[in-house]
Amino acid sequence: MSGGLRRELGLVSLLAVVFFNVSGGPYGIEDAVASFGPGLALLLLMVTPLVWSLPVSLAMSEMAGALPAEGGYVTWVRRAFGPFWGFQVGWWSWLNSFVDVAVYPALFADYLRFWWPGMSAPARWALALGFIWSLTGLNVAGVRLTGRSAVVLGVCALVPVAILTAMAAGRAQHVPWLPAVAEGQGLLDGLGLGLAVMMWNYSGWDNPSTCLGETRAPERTFRRALLGALPLIALAYVLPVGAALSATSDWETWETGQLPLIAAAVGGQGLAGLVTLGALAATGGLFLSSLLTNSRLPFVLAREGRLPAWIAVVHPRLGTPWAAVVLSSACYSVFAFWSFKELIVLNMWLYSLALLLELAAFVALRLREPHLARPWRVGGGRAGMWLTAALPAAVSLLAMATAGWLNTAVGVAAALTGPAAYAWWGRARRSPGRGPL
Repeated sequence: MSGGLRRELGLVSLLAVVFFNVSGGPYGIEDAVASFGPGLALLLLMVTPLVWSLPVSLAMSEMAGALPAEGGYVTWVRRAFGPFWGFQVGWWSWLNSFVDVAVYPALFADYLRFWWPGMSAPARWALALGFIWSLTGLNVAGVRLTGRSAVVLGVCALVPVAILTAMAAGRAQHVPWLPAVAEGQGLLDGLGLGLAVMMWNYSGWDNPSTCLGETRAPERTFRRALLGALPLIALAYVLPVGAALSATSDWETWETGQLPLIAAAVGGQGLAGLVTLGALAATGGLFLSSLLTNSRLPFVLAREGRLPAWIAVVHPRLGTPWAAVVLSSACYSVFAFWSFKELIVLNMWLYSLALLLELAAFVALRLREPHLARPWRVGGGRAGMWLTAALPAAVSLLAMATAGWLNTAVGVAAALTGPAAYAWWGRARRSPGRGPL
């Protein structure tokens, strides 16, 4: 136990939490094929985990083994650069989760349109709110129940995809990577933007580190969960997309929520319904697991005295930071009002900024504290360290550079709320008459 928290996440549960924090399966990736073309989309699905996911996973694994504390990367950045930057990375990531995690209730409602095509906007929002608060209840009920629920939802999300992949491969009649790019788009022009889009579909490897204080044997379990999830996630993207492209010829019309329609074309309405259920399970797992990891950010910041103390309250019987969970869910409820595409516009900019700071902490602690006990470390000496940090850093900078002026301006404005919040709370703590934290 750690401050009332309970170490109840085992390897299988944490693997499911990692799977959903990063991916959840191919649901929602369909419009990337129409935007970039079959060949470029498949290429990016295979390249992105090598230049982005693998090095990030390796860096996070080393840090988790060395400093397996609740809060994960917040703790690492604070140790490397001090409390100001530790607050910034936690604040930016939590703020970013308002955009990222609120996507999933919207996606849940979008997939329900398969059975309810005439869904109104108020009905969509009501469904999203019911989705949010039912899964919030599971999170409050305990980390063991949350982890086991993630495992069940993971199986329910992947089984329909596996069946679709097998049936589509059996009806292959097209070369899946042709044409290479969508009409009117050059390969190089689409590569930068496409990589940024794929980053969103392969991001989140650092998020489960926030629950290290609730993980059994975190020094080993975290690394094994990350390295086990990486090939699973890559295959869960590449195989169904490739099989579907080989069996159908309407890739230009693909959009978010297309998989049930693809399933109907391949295997009829029964398969379409099964894939829709898989998509609904995936969105449930995505929200459930992301709420678990992101709610620990305000909890840790509050426990360090950087946010109001009531946010750090742990339920005495359930062992969960219930106040931080409820606060986070309230924020997601507000952001769920917007549509799926509106929500993800700024996601990668703010995420990349936080990840750059995490990677800098990985390098700084390796150089400054070479004797820090590391049960596992990235191989290759300093060259391996620099390569591990430089590859995802370059991809992050590329995503930020291709975000456009408006998105960059809004991203900078959002990032500046971190120093403002840090300064405001510092003044509030020092104000006369304020009681102890």
